[in-house]
Amino acid sequence: MGSVAGGFRRFAGFLADLVAASLITALFLRPDFGDVEVMRSFNSAAVLVWIALTVPAAAFFGFTPGMALAGIRVARLDGGVMVGLWRAVVRCALTVLVIPAAVRNVDNRGWHDRATGTVVVRMR
Repeated sequence: MGSVAGGFRRFAGFLADLVAASLITALFLRPDFGDVEVMRSFNSAAVLVWIALTVPAAAFFGFTPGMALAGIRVARLDGGVMVGLWRAVVRCALTVLVIPAAVRNVDNRGWHDRATGTVVVRMR
């Protein structure tokens, strides 16, 4: 297992996933920055796309597209090969709340990682 990933790589991966989700959403819904209701619908759809983009990727491959770009991945502390669906869903749900992912302890793991027995490590 690689070393624990730092905050910059984590944020870069998260940001890349959000941008990808917004771009994919824009293929189907046209954003209108002047219309609050349109943007509310767009943002809700973008969150759903982000969930669809990140949960299966993290569950089965251990990384999201943004994480791959940032050179990081999610690993299980118990040595299991796949992160698994329940861990990916819980990590995603806690990431949506922001605080559990942002608050980290001494070993640089967020609450969402501690709750699921995972750690984000560098791939390169």
